[in-house]
Amino acid sequence: LRIGSAEDFNYTRMGGSTVIEGVDDRANMVETQKTFALLGLKGDFQMDVFKMLAAILHLGNVEITAVGDDRSSISMADKHLNIFCELLDLNCDKMARWLCHRKIITTSETVVKPMTRAQAVNARDALAKKIYSHLFDFIVERINQALQFPGKQHTFIGVLDIYGFETFDVNSFEQFCINYANEKLQQQFNLHVFKLEQEEYMKEDIPWTLIDFYDNQPVIDLIEAKMGILELLDEECLLPHGKDENWLQKLYNNFVNKNALFEKPRMSNTSFIIQHFADKVEYKCEGFLEKNRDTVHEVLIEILKESKFHLCANFFQDNPVSVSPFSSTINIKSARPVLKSPNKQLRTTVGSKFRNSLSLLMVTLNATTPHYVRCIKPNDEKLPFEFDSKRIVQQLRACGVLETIRISAQSYPSRWTYIEFFSRYSILMTQQELSINDKKQICKIVLQRLIQDHNQFQFGRTKIFFRAGQVAYLEKLRSDKLRHACITIQKSVRGWLQRRRFLRVKQATVTIQQYFRGQRTVRQAITARNLKETWAAIVIQKYCRGYLVRKLCQLIHVAAVTIQAYTRGFLARKRYRKV
Repeated sequence: LRIGSAEDFNYTRMGGSTVIEGVDDRANMVETQKTFALLGLKGDFQMDVFKMLAAILHLGNVEITAVGDDRSSISMADKHLNIFCELLDLNCDKMARWLCHRKIITTSETVVKPMTRAQAVNARDALAKKIYSHLFDFIVERINQALQFPGKQHTFIGVLDIYGFETFDVNSFEQFCINYANEKLQQQFNLHVFKLEQEEYMKEDIPWTLIDFYDNQPVIDLIEAKMGILELLDEECLLPHGKDENWLQKLYNNFVNKNALFEKPRMSNTSFIIQHFADKVEYKCEGFLEKNRDTVHEVLIEILKESKFHLCANFFQDNPVSVSPFSSTINIKSARPVLKSPNKQLRTTVGSKFRNSLSLLMVTLNATTPHYVRCIKPNDEKLPFEFDSKRIVQQLRACGVLETIRISAQSYPSRWTYIEFFSRYSILMTQQELSINDKKQICKIVLQRLIQDHNQFQFGRTKIFFRAGQVAYLEKLRSDKLRHACITIQKSVRGWLQRRRFLRVKQATVTIQQYFRGQRTVRQAITARNLKETWAAIVIQKYCRGYLVRKLCQLIHVAAVTIQAYTRGFLARKRYRKV
C-alpha cells in the first residue's frame, strides 16, 4: 500500500499532531481487525478497505501546480498520483488531466475549461471525500447485513451522539451546519419537554400555569425556509460566477433590519451573525460556496466507474445502496413533510443533502420515544478538578436544562395511573379501604390519609400527579412496611431455626454427658487402686533402701576400724623402736 508514517500525508497531519496521549493506534488497529473478523468480514474484505483508504491518503498528497493565474497541472511523474491510480486500477493520464480540467456541457457544444490551482485542489479533496463517503456507507451496510437477524424487526433502540453548539474565533460552513442541526434537535427537545408536558396537564384537567419558553422555530425558518439562508446559498452556487460576497450581500438585503435574528457586524463586511438558541454566532462567509458545492465532476466519476478494482467500480454504479438498518423493516411516518428541492441540481449541494439527511433524522426521532443525556464539560482545557461556573451555566442554558428545572419545580414530575398506584401501594391500605369496590376512590382516600399536604398531589382523569419528593416519601412508607413484615417473618423463622438448633444441641449435650460420666466413674475406680499400689511400693522401697544403706554402713565401719588398727599398730611400733 506504500504507506509511510502519518506525518507523510496531508490528510493525517492537518491537525498539527498525529499522536494522542493515552491512545494506542496499534492496539486499536488490531481490535478493529478482530471486530471485522468477528462480524464475518474476513481478510480479503479488510484488505480492500485498507487499499481504498491508502488510495485516499495518496490522493491527498497529489501535488497540483499553478500554471499562470487560471490554469493548473499535475506532473505525470507524481509518485502519489501513480500509486493512487495503481491501487484503484485507474487510467493515470485521464486522472491527471481531469483533476485540473472540467467539462461544461451546453445544449449546442461541450467545452473543456481549465481550473485554477485552488479549484483543482478543491476538486481533488471533493473526490477524496466522495470515495471516503461511499466506503463509509459500504462498511455500514456490510455491518448491518452481518447483524441482521432472520425475524421481522418491529422496534429498535438508537443512540444519537451529537456535537453541541459550536462557536469559535472563526466560524465557517461546518459550524453553520452543526448549529443548524442543533437548532432542529433543540426544537425536538422543546416539543418533548415543554409542549407535551403542558398538554399532558391540560388533558388531565390539572390546574396549570403556562410557562413561557424560547421557541426556536424562527431561527430554523431563517435557515431552511423558502428564500432562507440555505436556499439563497444554493441559488448562488448555481450561478457560473457565483461568489461568497454576492451571496452575503443577498443575505444583507433580505434579512438586515427585517429579521431580528440576523445581524450584520459593525466592523465587518465579510461575515454575518445569527442569534441561535444558545448564543449569537458570527460566521465568516469565505469558503461557504465552495464547501457547499463540494461537487465531484462527472468526468472523474466516469473514470472511477472504469476502474477494474471491483470495490471502486461498485461504489459508483447508478443504483446506490441504502445503508439504513431500519429502512426495509420499519415504516416510520414523518411528523413533518421532508423538504424536497424542485431543482435537481440543488439536491447535489452539501447544504441540501445535509438538510434532507437532517429531516430524515427528525422523522425517525419523531417516531420514537426520546430520552436525553446531557453532557456538561467542567472546563474547556480538559483539566481535572477545574470547575468553570460561567462556562457550565452557558452549557446548561444552551441545553435548555434551566428551563427544564423551572418546569420540574413548578409542575408534577411524577405521575401514576390509578391502576399502577393501586398495584404498587396496596400494601399501605387498610382492610376497610380495600373493601371498597372503586379503586380510584381507594387511591384518593389512601393518599389523603398518607400525605397531609394536599397541594403535593393532584388527581387527574386517569392519573395521579405528584410534586417532587412525594413518590420518594411513599416509597419510604412502603419500604418501612415491607421491612416490618420482613422483620416479623425473619423473627419467626429465626426463632424456629434457633429452637431446632437448641434441641439438637441439647440432645448432643445429654449424649456427651452420659459418656463422660461413665468414663469418669471408670477413671475414679482405676485411680483408687493406683493410689494403694503406689503407697505399697513406696513402703517397700523405704524398707529395702534402709536395709541396703545399713548394710553398706556396716561394711564401711568395719573397714575403717581395720584401717585404724593397722595404722595405730604401725605408729606404735615405730615409736617403740625409736625409744
